[in-house]
Formats: sequence, C-alpha cells, structure tokens
Amino acid sequence: MHLPIAILEKKRIQRVICSIRPASSSVQDIYSLMEKVYEMGGYCFFLPTAKHLESFKRLRESTEDETLTGFGYLGVESGISLTGKPLHQFESKVVSTIARNIIPSELVNKLFPAFSVGEVLTQKEIDRMMFDSSRFNQSLSLFPLQGVPFLMIGGKYADWLLGLGRSDLLKEMVSETRGKGFIPIFSGQWATFTLPKAKPLEMAGYAIPVNKSKILFDFTQACNIIKKFDKPVISLDPLAGGALLKESGEAFSFLFNELKIHSAVAEINSEGEIQSVLGGLENIPSLIPFHKT
Repeated sequence: MHLPIAILEKKRIQRVICSIRPASSSVQDIYSLMEKVYEMGGYCFFLPTAKHLESFKRLRESTEDETLTGFGYLGVESGISLTGKPLHQFESKVVSTIARNIIPSELVNKLFPAFSVGEVLTQKEIDRMMFDSSRFNQSLSLFPLQGVPFLMIGGKYADWLLGLGRSDLLKEMVSETRGKGFIPIFSGQWATFTLPKAKPLEMAGYAIPVNKSKILFDFTQACNIIKKFDKPVISLDPLAGGALLKESGEAFSFLFNELKIHSAVAEINSEGEIQSVLGGLENIPSLIPFHKT
C-alpha cells in the first residue's frame, strides 16, 4: 500500500505515524501488530513505552530495513526537579495550582475529574524548579539515534509547565536533545492553550490532539489557531479513540486538506484496524517540502 510521505527537518517520514496499542501490552503482541503494519507499507512508529521500543528494534533487526523510523517519547517530568526531587512527586500541588490559577472554573471538572482543592505551589517553588540533566539524559540514553531520530517531549507536564511560566525548562530539554543529535517534537494536550505558548521553543513539530473531545476551550478556535500556525502540526489521536475509525477517510481529509496539518499519530489496536487506518489515507497527498497556505 502506498502511503503519503512528508519531510520533517530534512528527514523523510510518512504522514501517519502508527501508534500500536493492542489489548495485550506484551512485547510479542506489540511486535506482531507492528509487523502487520509494516507488511501493509507502514514504516513510521510511535514508541511510548520500553516494550514498543523493544518491538521496534526487533522489527528493524529482522527486516534489516533502515527506513523504519521510530518516534520516541519522553515525559517532561523525566527532566524536572524541585528541591532535588522529581517533579511528579509534587503532582497534586501542580494540579491544584493549574486548576486554581489557570483553568476556567467551568472546565476544571472536565480536565481534572478527580480534582479536590489542595495546597498550591508558591511562586518561590515555581521559580526553584530546575532542569535535571542527569535524570533527563538517563532517559534519553534508552533511545538509539540510529532508527529513532525523533523524540516527542511532553505529556501533561508540558502544558502544566507552560501554564506555570517555566517554558525555559522546556528550552533546556530542547537544547539537550538536539545536542545529542535527536530531533525534538513538542507533545501537549490542549491545542488552544499550548500552541501559542510553545511556538518559541523551536521544536521540529508540535503534536497536539485535534478532536472535539480533547480540545481545550473551543474547537473552532483551535482549528483557526492550527490553520494559522506556521510550523508543522502533528495531530494526536486523529480518530478520537476509534470513534471515527469507520470515517477515517473523512477525518484524515479534514485534518490534512482543510487544517493543513503536517502528519498524525494514529492508534491501531488490532489487525482489523490496519486497513481502516491506512486505507483512510488513500486520497491524502504527500507533503514535500512542508508548506502551509
């Protein structure tokens, strides 16, 4: 199957990056489904866990195909510390601060359904957050540059750090990542909130969910921001958790042809979904070089 391609920082990739999510998360099941995607023409894979990375390495070795391209993932919290402790140990305080000071009250329950009012971070604590290069590089060392040239850096803490005004910590991660030869991609949750604030980070691309169930504030506003954004946008969860699987062609047409996104990370949960996902790209053109009108 011929799949549309694109160029991202002078590297050739497919416009859909496959995220393998079988019901069983065993290495064998991930590998088997990854192998089926490869047989259908897919060669770009999102690698969110160690099991995905192991499966990808195995596929690359068994096929001896150097075009196979991995997109690794590093949570922002893997490189941020507060008072010498990993930032995720303070998650309840971070969430309380974001919910109280940044998110409109009517959206708090939607974004943080289990939220209960708790202690917030002081400005002094926010200022004392530091980039932990040792811990970050330890996580970075898990990815082989040969085969996994791209690293998605983000997750929920990416949005939260931007909300706390600490984009400087993300800039340090970008610098460290590029210094090791990798190509960083920002990964966030809230398009309307994230894209304007993350743009100065000089990432290769900006990955955010583009579906109504995961857009913060307003879907129309998010679409307008994406259309005007002059850097590569990568859609996360383009088929809304499988809800749009049967209409994948229409969903991809909207994203690629109307919103002019660069590429998408699409989940594949079973062998039966491979044709639905990859088949939905039949009328999507290649994009060389990146250009948004």
